[in-house]
Amino acid sequence: MMLNRNSHAYDDIISLPHHISSHHPQMPIHDRAAQFAPFAALSGHEDAIWETARRTEERMELDEDAKAVLDEKMAMLQMLLPRQPQITVTYFKPDEKKSGGSYITVTGNIKKIDEYEDTIMLADGLKIFVKEICNIEGDIFTGKLPKTHNIR
Repeated sequence: MMLNRNSHAYDDIISLPHHISSHHPQMPIHDRAAQFAPFAALSGHEDAIWETARRTEERMELDEDAKAVLDEKMAMLQMLLPRQPQITVTYFKPDEKKSGGSYITVTGNIKKIDEYEDTIMLADGLKIFVKEICNIEGDIFTGKLPKTHNIR
């Protein structure tokens, strides 16, 4: 077994106070940390790794019954559009960088149904493609509308 002969080589200076130069100003901690940052030989490599690890969901395909329910709800929304009822919409938003996407649920008052663009627009300006909608909920579908919103 080999012994380390230099294990006590610095015993004479280890207890001395840290030297502070009187000629050179001390480097700020932020700059000191930056000098030890790893060299980015492959710029964008870390972003590429993160993007690969980021998960997306697959778009679920609605069956015919679910499509029929959504069609009925869209027809009811068209009828009640002047009253701008509040709805909660769950829709699929395709990912811009890779296959799949995410499901988003928003609540707002419906402002417009654009049959040409096949979108609905909420009062806050959000446009949602009808083909991406998987669910619409709201009091208008349960009959719990306030009296001012009843159809005559």
